[in-house]
Amino acid sequence: MKFTLSWLADHLETRASAAEIAETLTAIGLEVEAVEDRGAALAGFVVGRVVDARPHPGADRLRLCTVDAGAGGRFDVVCGAPNARAGMNGVFAPVGARIPATGRTLEAARIRGVESRGMLCSGRELGLSDDHDGIVDLAGDFPAGSPAAAALGLDDPVIEIGLTPNRADCAGVRGIARDLAAAGQGNLKPLDLSPIPGAFESPVRWKRSFAGGAHAACPFVVGRCVRGVVNGPGPQWLRDRLTAIGLRPISALVDITNYVTFDLGRPLHVFDTARIDGDLTMRLARPGERLAALDGRDYALDETMTVIADARGPVAIGGVMGGAESGCGPETTDVFVESALFDPARTAATGRKLGIASDARYRFERGVDPASAAWGAEIAARLILEICGGEASAVTRAGEEPRPRRRIGFDAGRIAALGGVEMPGAEAADILRRLGFEVEDGGGALAVTVPSWRADVDGEADLVEEVLRIRGFDAIPAMPLRPAGAVPPPPWSPAQARRGLVRRRLAAQGLVEAVTFSFMSGRRAGPFADGAAALALANPISAELDVMRPSILPNLLDAAERNAARGIPDVGLFEIGPQFAPGPAADAAPESASQRVAAAGIRVGAAVPRHWSGAARPADAYDAKADALAALAAAGALADGLRTEPGAPPWYHPGRSGALVLGRERLAWFGELHPSVLAGRGLDGAVGFEAFIDSAPQARARSARPAPDLPDLQPVVRDFSFVVDEEVPAADVLSAARGAEKTLIGAVSLFDVYRGAELGAGRKSLALTVTLQPRETTLTDAAIEAVGARIAAAVARRCGGRLRG
Repeated sequence: MKFTLSWLADHLETRASAAEIAETLTAIGLEVEAVEDRGAALAGFVVGRVVDARPHPGADRLRLCTVDAGAGGRFDVVCGAPNARAGMNGVFAPVGARIPATGRTLEAARIRGVESRGMLCSGRELGLSDDHDGIVDLAGDFPAGSPAAAALGLDDPVIEIGLTPNRADCAGVRGIARDLAAAGQGNLKPLDLSPIPGAFESPVRWKRSFAGGAHAACPFVVGRCVRGVVNGPGPQWLRDRLTAIGLRPISALVDITNYVTFDLGRPLHVFDTARIDGDLTMRLARPGERLAALDGRDYALDETMTVIADARGPVAIGGVMGGAESGCGPETTDVFVESALFDPARTAATGRKLGIASDARYRFERGVDPASAAWGAEIAARLILEICGGEASAVTRAGEEPRPRRRIGFDAGRIAALGGVEMPGAEAADILRRLGFEVEDGGGALAVTVPSWRADVDGEADLVEEVLRIRGFDAIPAMPLRPAGAVPPPPWSPAQARRGLVRRRLAAQGLVEAVTFSFMSGRRAGPFADGAAALALANPISAELDVMRPSILPNLLDAAERNAARGIPDVGLFEIGPQFAPGPAADAAPESASQRVAAAGIRVGAAVPRHWSGAARPADAYDAKADALAALAAAGALADGLRTEPGAPPWYHPGRSGALVLGRERLAWFGELHPSVLAGRGLDGAVGFEAFIDSAPQARARSARPAPDLPDLQPVVRDFSFVVDEEVPAADVLSAARGAEKTLIGAVSLFDVYRGAELGAGRKSLALTVTLQPRETTLTDAAIEAVGARIAAAVARRCGGRLRG
């Protein structure tokens, strides 16, 4: 729904600006989708008075005009428009103005030897029309140099609201003005609904012919003739308003019906009485009937559709669209005005079936004011007489006007119960009266009569909503959906959610998830637990599942063995679940066993299969380490804080395994599995890992971790080579370098290890890449050298390393 600020002023006495009107509308539930300033594109354009227009000395079809731009001065402008003449007012674009139609910035130019400093613009160049035959000729006495937007009527902002289906009363400007007046943005002006005296009896009368209980299709219709009209172009104010909201002016009669539709929410239609045969009848269409409509299309009608018909057949589709044969044209002198009520459901079904989305259908299917059928004919007749002349007939009617005068008992205390806002009954009554409701105080409870235009108000809750929205939705306090403690806990605990993240990450590593029993064979469990007997079950489900598993790895190895037996030697499996450890005493009962959740996985066979791009490679301890790091990272552990140390359990190879440690907590084990564990399984080799994801300090780390930023400055990369003792772990050197300058060092990585006679016995060289990431200013050479010195000092102090020469 669109309207202009000046259009609104016809109904609302207010000094509010477009911005204030828009803010109030949104606050009371009529959401503003756009406020369009149509004159913004013409900010530099002014009214230019053509003082002189003489032939161009070098071109027969051009004229040299002297344009008075007021305070801006006078300019010579070369113009090729045939209507350029002395004494006219045009739209002048000075040098530097941006032409709306082309987007080009206007520059001074020499045209056939004469300098032109500006332009007199056509409608097409201003983006207002397709007219390019001449320049705009402004009608009216506008001072030279005054804003062109005002002279063109484009200084009137257009406001568009997103109308919800229940607010049919605001499908007209007057309904919007009524809400604004109730919200305190001005006073609603009275609407002249006085009847127009009839000078003669209407030669066309209304009839209704509905059978089988279909009278609700059109319960009431009003009409009257106006003879002796002149159907030329509508007045400028009318055409400007329709153009502003996106409608194309057609003729005075058609423009009047469109205007009343948007002004008052009352759809109308006018018939050329010379083109209809006899009286008009409201009825249902008959099988096989067709209608050539005003949109240029031909429609097949059926018996579910309401039509307006004369003696020959349908001349309009009721509530949707009129017919082309009975429409008004330039030659029309006598018209018949139709103002009817149509069933909303039937109108909506007809429009959907025929694929017609008209302004009339939009309003009828939402429900128009039943009282508007009577006064709509009076409004239309008054406008026709004022604009087109002629004289009006007496009114003709058929059917009865519905009287939906609902009375609702209203307890003001329900405002607090339903809306959470305490409000005195007197204030609520005042708001309802400003909205057009009739309110009677019944001694405690209010008796509220709903106005005819508010079909959406049906009960006490609707009245509460009306009071609250006019007072302002912002005044409603924020309240929880449920009392504290009543909201059910989330379906997943943080630990369960974390396991889901780890599961997705391991799958991305190329591992396949397995689900195995939490029990296993005592024979298989022996190498994984010193006190496997303490894990024995008193009542196992089978002889092969007689103990609780001390590790997930044996079950995964069993699965890999079965795959190998079936010709699938390369396998990567993982499982997330509990592992059990015996109690502290040697003879501890199974009930004393402790439980720990682990993400465990194995890789058997080739990590990289045979391929033309490179040689095959079997899975090794580093593959298992990468899987363990991925699992811990998904669980929230920071990889930079993890150290790699020896000390994996005995089921790992003692020289090809390790542990990932954070502080004093061992979070994971990884490496090649011990040959004794694989003995008798038919597997050539296997690597595995066990990551204890619930032990990672993931909750605080994830919640406190800031969003990553993307620095604007270029990083600086420097390489360092340190000579250290053989027993110094590379992780200690990396940690020392990383901690030397926490604000600038973005990343540290190891890219080479070298051992040679020139380093000396028991010595090795570790080559590091350090990335320096400046945040505020570009690093100077001196700053880079200073960071390098701190890195060298930190490695020397913590690891005894020296820079390799």
